[in-house]
Amino acid sequence: FDYLGFLAKTATIVVAALIILSAVAAAAAQRTMRGPPMGHIQVIRLNELLHDMRRAIEDAGLPPSAAKKQRKHDAKARKKHKHDEARRRVFVLNFEGDMAASGVDSLRREISAVLGTAKDDDEILVRVDSAGGMVHGYGLAASQLARVRSSKGVKLTVAVDKVAASGGYMMAAVADRILAAPFAVVGSIGVVAQIPNVNRLLKKHDVDVEVLTAGRYKRTLDMLGENTEEGREKLRDELHDVHALFQEFIGDYRPGLDLQAVSTGEAWYGQRALDRSLVDELVTSDEYLSSACDEADIFEVSWVQPKKPIERLIGQTTLAVGKLIDRLLDRTMGGLR
Repeated sequence: FDYLGFLAKTATIVVAALIILSAVAAAAAQRTMRGPPMGHIQVIRLNELLHDMRRAIEDAGLPPSAAKKQRKHDAKARKKHKHDEARRRVFVLNFEGDMAASGVDSLRREISAVLGTAKDDDEILVRVDSAGGMVHGYGLAASQLARVRSSKGVKLTVAVDKVAASGGYMMAAVADRILAAPFAVVGSIGVVAQIPNVNRLLKKHDVDVEVLTAGRYKRTLDMLGENTEEGREKLRDELHDVHALFQEFIGDYRPGLDLQAVSTGEAWYGQRALDRSLVDELVTSDEYLSSACDEADIFEVSWVQPKKPIERLIGQTTLAVGKLIDRLLDRTMGGLR
């Protein structure tokens, strides 16, 4: 325990010193920088990445001379495919959603970059992983995908490996084809609003809250003030209207859906979603891309936003301290076993 206490004090001093130094460095950098740092598009050719992983496994079972000969043969084959203009291209984008759909800022740049170079018969595959969130955020994200659908000749595919529910499914529905893993969660075509109210607690402690509005429905339900049945009914009407818009949007892109049956707010796993025509095929994105590598060039496209010096240093420090604690716990637990 004395050792643990000493280690904790040392780590605290080191972290504090690093934070101070990084703050000084960040302040100096800001004085020399003109405006915020811009990001850049990063492109990774997945064909080579997958091939290198396969080759590493195969080389492990070959003599060194045979492995070297095979690598030379593969290099010539890849060079030939690299200059083969007849091969179509698949551009892979990743969208990890949160409540505010903050990933749309990167998605819009990635789509703009890809549409600027995509040709007829090319494909954009978006891996969507989101349980939904704010209507306006996911509405914008879906509109970005709609840009691909409106471009002639470029196929849009959405792959759902984990979850595409509510706003996530709004995005997926725009695609020409939806792929889902066997146990991916899909659906939840519904709208919800949840507002805590502490008005009774405030009254109990003799705290008055004044809510002044101009316009009959400027504020329907309030977190602090006393809510009325009229306000509740108005909010319900608004939710039903948003739900209707949601259904209309889904119906425009997937006209074969039984909207009455799937717009109950429920979500279904892969096979059940396929039975209800919410998705078109049960397959993981990895399997789909691996099979496509034989006849297409696969490029993973992502927008990389550089981090500030203080953010990088804090991230590195947090990672280092975490590893140090893990090692310490391993040694401590090892002595207690």
